Amino acid sequence: MSGILFLCVANSARSQLAEAISRELDPEIEAWSAGSEPSHVRPQVRRVLDEVNIDPRGLRSKSMFEVPMDEIDLIITLCREEQCPIIPAKKQHMHWPLPDPASAPDDEMDEAFRATRDELLRRLPPLLKELKQ
Repeated sequence: MSGILFLCVANSARSQLAEAISRELDPEIEAWSAGSEPSHVRPQVRRVLDEVNIDPRGLRSKSMFEVPMDEIDLIITLCREEQCPIIPAKKQHMHWPLPDPASAPDDEMDEAFRATRDELLRRLPPLLKELKQ
């Protein structure tokens, strides 16, 4: 297993959380995040990662053309409400349709980011374990 790419549209929330959590859980597996229309990393990402002692440093919104596709074996798309980016051929692909926490009402946004973080913390450990076998 060379690497895993978490892909969505804006690369501002779900994919950023997934990248940081994956790196924390298993630093031996390279993890990247990207978007088809990158924007910026939302401040809530850093806040909810800090709550569980996961280092958010180094996260930045980037295009899927900025990541080393030749080093990526698995792409996980995280889109639900929006149209997911097109996956390059010959790449293993999984789809986890998580709601975009950035689309939550302002008074519910922090909790939506926590829910996304917690769902990724539930899904990623078994996946990363399987990828290492």
